[in-house]
Amino acid sequence: MKTLLTLALGALLMTTASASAQEKANLVYMDVPAGRVVIELKPDLAPKHVERIKTLTQKGFYNGIIFHRVIEGFMAQTGDPTGTGMGGSDLPDLPAEFSNANFGRGTVGAARSASPNSANSQFFICFDDCSFLNGQYTIWGQVIDGMQYVDKIARGEPPANPDKIVKMQMAVDAESAAPAAAQ
Repeated sequence: MKTLLTLALGALLMTTASASAQEKANLVYMDVPAGRVVIELKPDLAPKHVERIKTLTQKGFYNGIIFHRVIEGFMAQTGDPTGTGMGGSDLPDLPAEFSNANFGRGTVGAARSASPNSANSQFFICFDDCSFLNGQYTIWGQVIDGMQYVDKIARGEPPANPDKIVKMQMAVDAESAAPAAAQ
């Protein structure tokens, strides 16, 4: 009986560890000047956009990029290496992945031009309810921690002194790098 209980407990711990690793595979740590913002990726809503964010994040693409368009009561936009709102990565644009999900406070969406299939690397985070965007833009994430730091991002189009993404990394990469950094 004791052996069976030990095996059951071991299986439970392994399942919990796997779930934790799986959850971290869909978490992004975005450090801004005020603190760390944790974004949960939504591959169930936008698998192609999530894959793009993971790819660019792992390449270090977002590190140092400014928030070039920040509108009070609406959103903070970033992801353009030119800082103008006209740039993107060297990867091809993505097709729209619209859903019925709601653009609420902390929702992360893909920025695009007038063409629905023009999203590339730029994204925005909603400060407040932006349900008027529902079905018109791709939702690929949700801020689950640190929204108070997003609220502190300098406003403007562009801001006079724009805030930057200090560092953006996948949670699994941050966790695996932590022990090496401590040595």
